[in-house]
Amino acid sequence: MGIHYDYKSTKGNKLMEKQAKRERKLAEKKAKRLAKDGSQKEATQSKTLDPNKPISLDFLTNPDKE
Repeated sequence: MGIHYDYKSTKGNKLMEKQAKRERKLAEKKAKRLAKDGSQKEATQSKTLDPNKPISLDFLTNPDKE
């Protein structure tokens, strides 16, 4: 009997398990990438200038004062 008898009956299940594992890995990578990009985007948003605020000499000489 052996492995050849069992192959066709379990082929579909094995393929579904592989697909689920692949999707799970991709979802983990995507979540990790989004978490990493999210922290970088928040940092860049805080550095933007307000267009309604005038730029003063004090701001130009010491922008990290805030």
